[in-house]
Amino acid sequence: MLPSHAYGELNKYKHLIGNYGMAWHNQYKDFENFTGAILMTTNCIKKPKDSYKDRIFTTGLAGWPGLTHIRDRRKGEAKDFTEIIEKALELGSLVPEEGKKITIGFAKDQVMALSDKVIEAVKSGAIRRFVVMGGCDGHQSSRNYYTELAQKLPQDTVILTAGCAKYRYNMLDLGDIDGIPRVLDAGQCNDSYSLAYIALALKDAFGLNDINDLPISYEIAWYEQKAVTVLLALLHLGVKGIRLGPTLPAFISPGVAKILVENFDIKTVTTPDEAISEMFAAQAVGA
Repeated sequence: MLPSHAYGELNKYKHLIGNYGMAWHNQYKDFENFTGAILMTTNCIKKPKDSYKDRIFTTGLAGWPGLTHIRDRRKGEAKDFTEIIEKALELGSLVPEEGKKITIGFAKDQVMALSDKVIEAVKSGAIRRFVVMGGCDGHQSSRNYYTELAQKLPQDTVILTAGCAKYRYNMLDLGDIDGIPRVLDAGQCNDSYSLAYIALALKDAFGLNDINDLPISYEIAWYEQKAVTVLLALLHLGVKGIRLGPTLPAFISPGVAKILVENFDIKTVTTPDEAISEMFAAQAVGA
């Protein structure tokens, strides 16, 4: 539910009051502990366990054999969520759990509303570098790279994030820079366009001709097919020096890799220390 609070049209509903669980790959644990009804709307569904199979529903493009699927809206009709509502009422109320509070909702409009403050922070040197850490999360221990990177980044850096990659570091106490949170969460994978929009807006604000002249580094966490769109969008914008990992897409054959390296200087994940050293070898705007 975390991204839903970032959207005004959803956040206005008072019963959307919290978030439960973390990244998609924790659903066996999270769904078993959660005692309410569950609606799956994305391809992140894993084979449901028998312990919660009777209270999980699907809709849209998501589905699983044996589960109740809420059919798509017909012309002039709303989706009928009666079955899942009845199941939720049958199961009863949840027991509230106190958790950590985090600030989200930093899509393009919100960041642009603060653009004067952000630009001044860059010009003054309070913000030395932005690091785009978007993409997917997964259960492999190699993905701790992104947690360690977030922890080791200097205090004058700001992380721009979207997608499940955020779950590797969004609960860390990374602080803020003159009131600007050091983790600006734009939302879901689909909201990665906001990060590109912000980069382009900053390029124009600083009067730069090339997006690669900005003090921005790109650490894209690869896992599955949706991330292809994010990667291709960045390449289309001419972004160079993207660090991709910890695993690489299956479509990156030796021939494709050669093109990406030669034309876009694309790199693979190594270590957080090496990544940080390379990031700050580049001169920041106004330095």
